[in-house]
Amino acid sequence: VLCRSHALYRRSVNTWSAVGAAFNVQHQRFEHLQKNVGLFGVPELSGPAGFQMAQHQALREAEFLVHKACTHPPGAVTVETFDQLSDSLCRVADLADFIKVAHPDAAFREAAERTCVEIGTVVEILNTNVDLCQSLKNLLGNEAVLATLDSDTRRVAELFMFDFEISGIHLDYSKRSKAVALNVKLLDLYHVFLSGSQLPNAIDKQVLPEHIRHCFSIDGNRVQIGGLHADSPNELVREAAYKIFLYPNTSLLLCLDELLACRHELATLVGYESFAHRALKGTMAKTPETVMKFLKLLTEKLSDRTSKDFKMMKEMKKKTHTTNPEVMPWDHAYLSSAIRTEMFNIDPSIYSPYFSLGACMEGLNCLFTQLLGVYFQAEQPKMGELWSEDVRKLAVVHETEGVLGYIYCDFFRRPDKPHQDCHFTIRGGRLRDDGVYQLPVVVLMLSLPPPSGRTPSLLTPSMVENLFHEMGHAMHSMLGRTHYQHVTGTRCSTDFAEVPSILMEYFASDYRVLRQFARHYQTGEPLPENLVSRLCESKRVCSAADTQLQIFYAALDQVYHGKPQYRSTTDILREMQEKFYGLPYVNDTAWQLRFSHLVGYGAKYYSYLMSRAVASMVWRQCFLQDPFSRVMGERYRREMLAHGGSKEPVLMVQGMLQKTPTIEDFVDALVLDLNANVKSSV
Repeated sequence: VLCRSHALYRRSVNTWSAVGAAFNVQHQRFEHLQKNVGLFGVPELSGPAGFQMAQHQALREAEFLVHKACTHPPGAVTVETFDQLSDSLCRVADLADFIKVAHPDAAFREAAERTCVEIGTVVEILNTNVDLCQSLKNLLGNEAVLATLDSDTRRVAELFMFDFEISGIHLDYSKRSKAVALNVKLLDLYHVFLSGSQLPNAIDKQVLPEHIRHCFSIDGNRVQIGGLHADSPNELVREAAYKIFLYPNTSLLLCLDELLACRHELATLVGYESFAHRALKGTMAKTPETVMKFLKLLTEKLSDRTSKDFKMMKEMKKKTHTTNPEVMPWDHAYLSSAIRTEMFNIDPSIYSPYFSLGACMEGLNCLFTQLLGVYFQAEQPKMGELWSEDVRKLAVVHETEGVLGYIYCDFFRRPDKPHQDCHFTIRGGRLRDDGVYQLPVVVLMLSLPPPSGRTPSLLTPSMVENLFHEMGHAMHSMLGRTHYQHVTGTRCSTDFAEVPSILMEYFASDYRVLRQFARHYQTGEPLPENLVSRLCESKRVCSAADTQLQIFYAALDQVYHGKPQYRSTTDILREMQEKFYGLPYVNDTAWQLRFSHLVGYGAKYYSYLMSRAVASMVWRQCFLQDPFSRVMGERYRREMLAHGGSKEPVLMVQGMLQKTPTIEDFVDALVLDLNANVKSSV
C-alpha cells in the first residue's frame, strides 16, 4: 500500500509532499519583520546574553522547588517536585549542551558552554544536599505512603535516590567529602583523557620512507599522524600510521590509570564491588558477570565464522604482493573492504540518485504512518528559532492524539559543524501540574551533502542507514508518554537505548520498505531489487570478524572497570586482544589511549551488541513477516517506546517478545543474523 504522498511523487518526479519538498529545496524563507522568538522559541535566547538570563531563571525556580521538596510531607508530590526540579535545570542545560557544539556563532557557543558548567556545578551541589536527600528517604522509608504510589512513581523515586547514592550522600561527612572530591577530579581526568585521545602523534620525517611522507601532514621536519589511515591501499602507510598513532604517551597512560583508579575508589566508597557493578545497575545485563558470559558465549559461537573471515583476509593479502603474509591489526578494515569490493563492487554513487533526502523523509513518513499512525508535518520556523537557516522543523502528529512533539533536523554539512550523527534531547516530555503534557523537543544532527541548484541532497546507502538509525532515537523520544521527564524517551538504560535506533536499520535494509520511496530523482525509476540484495549481502562480508573486534573492545572495557588488576592497561590490552580478537598485539602500541568511549561508555561498551541482539529478535519475530504491521507497530509503541526509562528494560523486552529472553537467545540472534545473510548470498 502506498502512502498518499508517495502516490503524488510517483505521478511526477518533481511533485513532492510538503515533507519531501522541505528537504529537497535549498532555502526556506523567513519573515524578517517578525519578532525574534529566541532559539527553540525560548524568548531569552534571542542573543548570547540570554543564556545568563535563562540560567538565572532556572536557578531561582530550582531554589523554590528544593524548599518545596524539603518541607512537603512525603507522597507522590515529592517525586513530582524532584522531577520539576530536574526539568527546570535540564531544559536549560540540555539546550546549552547542544548549542555549545552546533551554533555557528562563537559567542553563542561560549555562552552555552559557561551555562553548562554553571548548571553542572549546581547539580553536583544538589546531589550532595542532605536535606533534599532526606525528603526522598522519608518517602522511600514510609511503607504506607509507598503503597499509594504507582509503579512508575516508585521507580523514578528509586532512580533519584540512586543519583544521590552515587554522590556518596549516605556516607559520613569525611567520606562524602571524599566522594565529592573524586567526582570533581574525575571531571578533570575525563577532559584530559578525551583531549589527549584526539591529539596527533608527531615523528621526525626522516624516520619515514620518502615515498609515503606525502600521505601524512608535514609540519617542518616533523610528520603529524592524526589517525590510523585504515583504508589506505598502501600497506606501509597503514603500518606506519598504526605504530605511530598508537605509540604510547606516558602522561596519558598515567591519566588513564588514575581515571580507572578513581572510578574504582568512588564505586567502592559508595558500596559497590567495582565501577562495572555500579555502572550496570538498572541495565538489561545487570552485572559484569552477565556481560562477560554474553561476550564469551558470542565468541565461542562465532569462532568458526571468525576464523573463515581471517582466512579470507589472508588470501586477499597474498594478492596484494605483501612482504608480510600475516594479517595484522592495521589490515582488518582495508582487507575486509577489498574482499567486499571484489565480491560485490558496491559503488555508492549508483545508489545515491535513488535516495534523495526528500524521498527518504517521505519514506520514513509512510513507514511511521502505517506502523504507528503518526506522520510528519513540515513547520514554518519563526525568526530566531533556528541556529542555522538550513535546519528544518517537523511536528510529529498522531492521527487521533494530535501533536506528539517536535524534531529539528540539522542535517546538512556546514563549516565548523561537528561531523557526527547524533540525537539531542532539548526538552523532555512530562505531565505538567495543569494536566497538559509538555511536548518533547529533539534535534537530529547528521552530516549530509546540502542540495545545490536543481540537485537535491543525495544520500549514500550508509547515510540512509544513519538517517533511519537516528530517526529511531527521535521516535523513541516522540512516542514516549512518561509522567516524568527524568525517564523520558531515550533516558533509559544504555543497553536498551540503542534498540529502537538499531531496529530502524533493519527497516532501512528491507526492499519492501525501500521500494515505497527509493526512486531516481530525475527519471522516477524505482531502485532495482537486485541492487538492494547485493548491498545487504556485501554488508555481511567479514561481519563475524568485525563483530569479534567489537567483542574485544567490550571485554577490554569490562576488565578495565572490574576489580583492580595491579598491572598496566597495556598488559591487560595484550591479554584481551589474544583472548577475544584473533589478530596479534603489536609491541609499543597502546590502542586503549584512543578508546575515547571509555569516558562516556565506561563499563557499558557492550551495550551496542546487546541492543543489536534485542533489535534482531524484535525484527525477526514481529516485523520480518510484515514490516508495515499496524498490530505489531502498536505493540511496539505500547510495550517498548511509551515507557522511556520508567520501566525495567527487561520487562519491556518481555512485553514485546512475549517471552523472557536469555543470554543464549541474545547470542543466537546475533549469530542467526550473520548466518541468514550468508545463506542468502550463496
